[in-house]
Amino acid sequence: MVHIRFEGRSLDVTENQIGVTPNMNDTAIKERVARHLDVGGDRLNFYVIDRRPSGDLIVRPEAVYG
Repeated sequence: MVHIRFEGRSLDVTENQIGVTPNMNDTAIKERVARHLDVGGDRLNFYVIDRRPSGDLIVRPEAVYG
């Protein structure tokens, strides 16, 4: 499962829906997510990929503390 948090929205998609495989690097995953969201890849520049122990991925904005 890939959980995406983008501009106040949250959505869950399967890896197959967006063509993501577990061994892909973060840049490739962001490209697939951007294509799925129909936005430019640069819109995800400040996003991070959290890889959960379950194998799920979370694509979310980078957290800023302080």
